[in-house]
Amino acid sequence: MSKTVSILGSTGSIGTQALEVCEKHGLGITALAAHSSIDLLEEQSRKFRPEYVGIYNEEKYKELKQRLSDTNIKVVCGMEGLCEIAALPQTDIVLNSVVGMVGLLPTLTAIDAGKDLALANKETLVAGGELVMDSIARKGIKLYPVDSEHSAIFQCLQGNKRSQLSKVILTASGGPFFGKNYEELRSVTKEQALHHPNWDMGNKITIDSATLMNKGLEFIEAKWLFDLEPDQIEIVVHRQSVVHSAVEYDDYSVIAQLGVPDMKIPIQYALLYPDRVSCPTGRLSLTDYGRLTFEKPDIATFKCLGAAIEAIKRGGAYPCLVNSANEEAVRAFLNDEITFIEIGEIVSSVLDKFSPSEITCYDDVMKADSSARDFVREHITSGR
Repeated sequence: MSKTVSILGSTGSIGTQALEVCEKHGLGITALAAHSSIDLLEEQSRKFRPEYVGIYNEEKYKELKQRLSDTNIKVVCGMEGLCEIAALPQTDIVLNSVVGMVGLLPTLTAIDAGKDLALANKETLVAGGELVMDSIARKGIKLYPVDSEHSAIFQCLQGNKRSQLSKVILTASGGPFFGKNYEELRSVTKEQALHHPNWDMGNKITIDSATLMNKGLEFIEAKWLFDLEPDQIEIVVHRQSVVHSAVEYDDYSVIAQLGVPDMKIPIQYALLYPDRVSCPTGRLSLTDYGRLTFEKPDIATFKCLGAAIEAIKRGGAYPCLVNSANEEAVRAFLNDEITFIEIGEIVSSVLDKFSPSEITCYDDVMKADSSARDFVREHITSGR
């Protein structure tokens, strides 16, 4: 019997590609959920005929329900709807590809319901890593990383002893501004920041890639996913995005996973694990690339990266604080309220603003999240 999948974030970049994979391999779609894109969500619903459809934006609920009134699809909304979808008993695996802190509670709900999880929501592990990993251990479910870098590490660990891992090497594209100094970043425009050299992603993730915050979040994720110490994680800028990450073992052998920069490969691996079958993407030709390069990241210029690494070294609520501050700062940048370099300045300032505190439950995460967002909004208001 084929797997059944529920997709949270079905209208985003990961979600739409996941549906391509599901269609190609005949995976059943139990439920789809999106934030507010009801046109595409309706189109997906009519094509894949899920049992449930969720819309996070409650203002769009009545319209979506009316549009789908000629079907037998049950329409749900808000956080309650996301969590209902995440726990459906007829679902084998939940793909969580929503963007932002909104993804944490559905993740915890899916785990509590005993659902295997394909995780593309960075903030889940960044903000609540210890809570999530403790819950996974307690329930005994499987967690499959969807980020290309963590999928690569996961693949490089197959067939090897985890106890013999020395370190992991996270590769980074470097974003559109690699090589620029801090002064040059002062004049960066929103249009420039939204133009990524290798990947087609949503606006928030694309900005995170430009500031290198994306790699900082992945650094924190890697710590939780693979039970690592921060000094076991190395970040290397690899402009071609062909080597998706690597693992070094105690004998100093380094095993890497390579492929074209296409998210359908890690999505498919997560959904079909452990099977490897034809993927709806292109094949890698190393001779077409000719040369692969590797360089150190500029942490002094790209302040978000340094802030994220420092946050996980400090532990407690700090990763959640820098993540939430970044979400709020990116929102402000996309709304033309702050400049590009102010994103990094704001995120870094959170480390000095807040005292150490622990994360012991979901409410602790939400408290830290709210405090960081309030701080950023006040900072922006006072600066204008």
